[in-house]
Amino acid sequence: MARLPRMILPGQPHHIILRGNNRQAIFHSDHDRQQLLVTLAEVASQYRVAVHAYVLMDNHLHLLLTPPTAEALSRMMQSLGRRYVGWFNARHQRSGTLWEGRFRAGLIEGERHLLACMRYIELNPVRAGLCTEPAQWLWSSAAHHLGLARSSLVTEHEMYWSLGNTPFEREHAYREFTAQGVPSSEQAQFTEGALRGRPVASEAFLKPLAADHERVVMRRPRGRPRKVLPPLETDKSGGA
Repeated sequence: MARLPRMILPGQPHHIILRGNNRQAIFHSDHDRQQLLVTLAEVASQYRVAVHAYVLMDNHLHLLLTPPTAEALSRMMQSLGRRYVGWFNARHQRSGTLWEGRFRAGLIEGERHLLACMRYIELNPVRAGLCTEPAQWLWSSAAHHLGLARSSLVTEHEMYWSLGNTPFEREHAYREFTAQGVPSSEQAQFTEGALRGRPVASEAFLKPLAADHERVVMRRPRGRPRKVLPPLETDKSGGA
């Protein structure tokens, strides 16, 4: 099946998933994770891409990013991938690819879905059984949003600021929101959106974009088209 073209909109958040090849580990130690974050901060600054949320798992990572231009996101992710792989291979005396193809990206409608996407990203370690509270996982932005640590990497989105007038109010509101967990339907929506390149957005948001991004915006049923059967002929007795 042909890949969908990426739908990247300047000034809009995008959910990114980057996986290890054959689901192999992309980190062997905390030192590796720290290097990835350092590299992420450098390339995000270089291409002026805002990082709203992140989590580093063993064999993949999630990012929530807003690029200033359509090209900036791809260039940033390409640079992140190349630079980290070069460092990783040298450190661990290996060669070859580390990533499972290109990064996956799904557009997020900020006003409706950004906070839910943040929660989905930062609860990944809890769902994986790596910790019981999101802030316990050192390799995510959860502690920043919950007021337990400060990360210079994170650019707080305006929707996060809308949670309260003070840092305490925002952190408290986000803590309560996160404690609700991620509904299974919402989890599937964000996962599929990024992996398949489908936007997570309302029809009203997508309608003006349909002309330029029809293949991405318009959902088509899976599988082969259904066969259209000819109408049944009526026999002489009047039965069908």
